[in-house]
Amino acid sequence: MAQKKAAKKALKKVVKKGVKKGDAYKCGVCGLAVTVDEVCGCMEVCDIVCCEKPMKPKKA
Repeated sequence: MAQKKAAKKALKKVVKKGVKKGDAYKCGVCGLAVTVDEVCGCMEVCDIVCCEKPMKPKKA
């Protein structure tokens, strides 16, 4: 149950910020890092997910 709350909290952080071109994200589980080259343009906010968890913004 605590893991669900933590995942939901992390998801809200990503959703509030939104994704912009040039943003970098890193998976907290496997360490995969991605950079956004093109934003999808959806009306809804899309999440970047890896290892079944939302990826967190990578610190510069």
